[in-house]
Amino acid sequence: MITIFFYILAAIILLFLFRDINILREYERGVIFLLGRFWKVKGPGLIIVIPVIQQIVRVQLRTVVMDVPPQDVISRDNVSVRVNAVVYFRVIDPQRCIIQVEDFYEATSQLAQTTLRSVLGQHELDQMLAERETLNNSIQSILDKSTDAWGIKVTAVEIKRVDLDESMIRAIGRQAEAERERRAKVINAEGELQAATKLQEAANILSKEPQAIQLRYLQTLIDIAGEKSSTIVFPLPVDLLTALTGKLLK
Repeated sequence: MITIFFYILAAIILLFLFRDINILREYERGVIFLLGRFWKVKGPGLIIVIPVIQQIVRVQLRTVVMDVPPQDVISRDNVSVRVNAVVYFRVIDPQRCIIQVEDFYEATSQLAQTTLRSVLGQHELDQMLAERETLNNSIQSILDKSTDAWGIKVTAVEIKRVDLDESMIRAIGRQAEAERERRAKVINAEGELQAATKLQEAANILSKEPQAIQLRYLQTLIDIAGEKSSTIVFPLPVDLLTALTGKLLK
């Protein structure tokens, strides 16, 4: 009878020992509490926890990819948009992420949502669409400072989508078309200005060199001869017309 009792006792002890043997992977750590007080962080490898006296909480150190749900944001120029983003973070201090906050994943998610609305609400719609890299860095910096007390490092924030209603999309399309037309007119005006400047320079050069006018006249005749036209108009130099006119008047 005593032997059976010892066997049962040994089986219970082994059951407790095997139940409290933990194998932590390379990316895991175990936060050990001794009688309710923090004792130490262990891992990776084989971790034996004394039943009743000690408790272990597992923490992963791998980077977590957290999707931020779409948020309704009103921009500084009073445009309503829906924005969603993704946050990359990881635990760098297992002790603080367990002791300082109840649920570090949920806390980081809620903080990311409020920070996203707060930061984007300070910018205009054009900035949200054109300056995403700057906004990403700003949100990441704010989140990283806020989560540092929890032992969490926010490594990156990426704005995924900025959704607009149909009326705003049409308004942006009209604005882009008007901007393209403005640029085309400016480019055309600049081309006319440059052409007028070059023509003025050419006229000044020709007026100073009469021989240049004659050469230009001969070049014009060559160009006309090369055209496939039944009618050819021979241009006369202005100085010749002036001489003829003077003789007729006499």
